[in-house]
Amino acid sequence: MAPAGGRGMILHPPPGSSELVRAAAGAILFLHIGGATAGLGSGGAAMVFPKGERLHRAAGNVFFASILIMSGIGAAVAPFPPQRISSVAGGLTFYLVATGWATVRRKPGETSRFEAGGLLFGLGVAMLGLFLGWQAAASPKGTLDGLPYFPAFLFGSLAALGAAFDLRVILRGGVSGTPRVTRHLWRMCVALLITAFSFVGQPKAIPEFLRGSPILFLPIVAVAASMIYWLLRMRRPPRLPARAV
Repeated sequence: MAPAGGRGMILHPPPGSSELVRAAAGAILFLHIGGATAGLGSGGAAMVFPKGERLHRAAGNVFFASILIMSGIGAAVAPFPPQRISSVAGGLTFYLVATGWATVRRKPGETSRFEAGGLLFGLGVAMLGLFLGWQAAASPKGTLDGLPYFPAFLFGSLAALGAAFDLRVILRGGVSGTPRVTRHLWRMCVALLITAFSFVGQPKAIPEFLRGSPILFLPIVAVAASMIYWLLRMRRPPRLPARAV
């Protein structure tokens, strides 16, 4: 998984590696890119389908599974090329999708050990992001493994924000109503947005005639615009039918 401007996740088996090792590296890359592709498709579908309906839930489940695979592989493999800052992006995406999906699976006003685990995981991602960002900023070129420091600080700050909201939910004994839907919405949308950026940074996943084209950024703009639209819409009070008024 690569942050914006990254080189993409490419595994290079050591010279003299067996065919099995090379095949495993290829399979991991295939799962990573395949998960991102499936996640973009299912995530886009989930944003289009009516919220709460069967098609929305089905697309959301596919998005949940595919993004967990994509981000989990990205976070685990990124230190080896090495692209350590990409591990922060992968960890953040994994965390957002897992906690966002659990929010609507859990009954309103209910918490469990999962929320406490999510809080600890989010804090871990935040600390890693801030630490790697500090390392990159302190280097002569302002980079770490060829990647700039800004994405590490950004992803770490988002993880810290998510962990703060987790703590708030735990202290309140759960979340319900509009805040519950908003919590699910922003976490899934930000994960989809990171996935879109990651996909653009994967040259092997993009046809050659599209590489470098501004068309690639249309999904990013669409996801960001849709997220802002739904977040603003959730803040508006529901309209009452004329007869009820």
